Amino acid sequence: MRTNLFAMLRSHTCNELTSADIGQEVTLCGWVHRRRDHGGLIFIDLRDRFGLTQVVSDPAESEECHKIAEGVRSEYVIQVKGVVRARPEGMRNENMETGEIEILISEFKVLNESQTPPFEIDQDKDVNEELRLKYRYLDLRRERMRKNIEMRYKAIKIIREMFDAENFLEIETPILIKGTPEGSREYLVPARLYPGQFYVLPQSPQQLKQLLMVAGMDRYFQIARCFRDEDQRGDRQPEFTQLDVEMSFVDEEDVMAVNEKAMIAVVEQCVPHKKIKERPFPRLTWQEAMDKYGSDKPDLRFDMPIVDICDEVKDCGFKVFADVVKNGGKVRALRVEGGNVMTRKEIDDLTEEVKVFGAKGLAYLQMAEEGPKSPILKFLDESVVSKIIEKAGAKTGDIVFFGADEFEVVCSTLGYVRLKCGDRFELRDSNVFAFCWVTDFPLFEWSKEEQRLNASHHPFTSPKMEDVDKLDSEPENVRARAYDLAVNGNEVGGGSIRIHDPKLQAKIFELLGISPEDAQRRFGHILHAFTYGAPPHGGIAWGLDRLIMVMQDEPNIREVIAFPKDQKARDLMLSAPSEMPADQVAEAHVKIIVPE
Repeated sequence: MRTNLFAMLRSHTCNELTSADIGQEVTLCGWVHRRRDHGGLIFIDLRDRFGLTQVVSDPAESEECHKIAEGVRSEYVIQVKGVVRARPEGMRNENMETGEIEILISEFKVLNESQTPPFEIDQDKDVNEELRLKYRYLDLRRERMRKNIEMRYKAIKIIREMFDAENFLEIETPILIKGTPEGSREYLVPARLYPGQFYVLPQSPQQLKQLLMVAGMDRYFQIARCFRDEDQRGDRQPEFTQLDVEMSFVDEEDVMAVNEKAMIAVVEQCVPHKKIKERPFPRLTWQEAMDKYGSDKPDLRFDMPIVDICDEVKDCGFKVFADVVKNGGKVRALRVEGGNVMTRKEIDDLTEEVKVFGAKGLAYLQMAEEGPKSPILKFLDESVVSKIIEKAGAKTGDIVFFGADEFEVVCSTLGYVRLKCGDRFELRDSNVFAFCWVTDFPLFEWSKEEQRLNASHHPFTSPKMEDVDKLDSEPENVRARAYDLAVNGNEVGGGSIRIHDPKLQAKIFELLGISPEDAQRRFGHILHAFTYGAPPHGGIAWGLDRLIMVMQDEPNIREVIAFPKDQKARDLMLSAPSEMPADQVAEAHVKIIVPE
């Protein structure tokens, strides 16, 4: 498509020209991607955001242009004018959109010179991440990074179109808000006009979107910036982007239906070469997911279920198994088809790796041609071994791994082993998207450190109505009206139906140890709003960074964010955080105490 947007400096972008333009005089601008001197002719691959075009300097055409071409180097910014001509037979490049043509240069201008870049931009080589983040503006010139940013834009554009078509309003909510500690640590912002008082940066627009439901907005969404001042690990960032959604007069099915439709649209339009394994998306309760896959965000691209063998081993005589069952723990088995080819080193490495989850070891049973083999066979009767093999569905050539410990430890351990074996046997196809909804999460989780209940999601999540009677007697068994959307072992969305009944909300606060006075101090604004007729409502938030990461097969979310922080929450490009002038700090009424 032609554009006159840049007509002052260029007539076309670097991916536009084809054989249909042969004979036309054009002007292109861009960066020197590659330069090749063939002893007479100089070839330059000229790059802009849109693609590449080969331009050719021939001294017979212009000695002046040729002298300039001899002096340019990688990443110089240049402007060339010339005539489009067909490439010679055998010299066409089918890997380039403009591979049939080249530009014979008649005018040449260097718009800006460049130092030698700290890493190669024309090749996708592994580069130290700290160096890439320090020179992020150069890193973003690389094709892989450009495609990530373009994909991010495309996905957000589709999201906006989808939710607009479903009668949602996009509404911006404030970045400076009241601190209501309810989860992760918040970033504090000193209020200069109000000494000793602070704003915070929002962890999410959670309460604001609920207030929009009270305001009668009915269907809201926002591409929201969120902030969490927490220790960095994995693929987390101190600031991130989510799709925030809230709906009035809905139940779980309404929220999941519209979001499933939107997610399918994003995948089909952004990565049409990838297959959605199953639709509608399958449903698993939290308990089913944890029992069968050891994870509340299971990877369903491959079928490798965990099975419970407590009944089979409760009286087996092997104390490691029998004592765990006696003490209320879990003993479970994971059969890996064809896993007997794993080496002793691979098994030993897995055994060491699972210790991070609190596992004391990793027992296993090899299904060899001559029969079962395992260091634990001497502790087990033959009949018990047969029952285990039958329950696990193990056959010759397989290996069975065991977890025996508290529920959480066993889930984490065998869930990890399952994913590692999925990688080991190439079962995790990156061209397949296996979505699933995980529902019925526990409403509360018990904090061993604090010796009290915490909200698993947030304190405004509604319990399932059929479990309300258990709030006093067995709160640990109360299920939430919560739902997560997972794909390929990643959580990409999570939400819930909210509490709109002030009495039920007060009960939840009581169980969480939040006094009426504390509730008013922290959440008085929303509790007061609920006295003016709050509709039943619910919502969800997508982790956009993580979703784009999965779609682009990237190893972490930093690769799909234009200017991310490093794993220590530092901005290496801007050298932030940094010290501020003393007078500016004093003006904000802040006293700095540097820990020893």
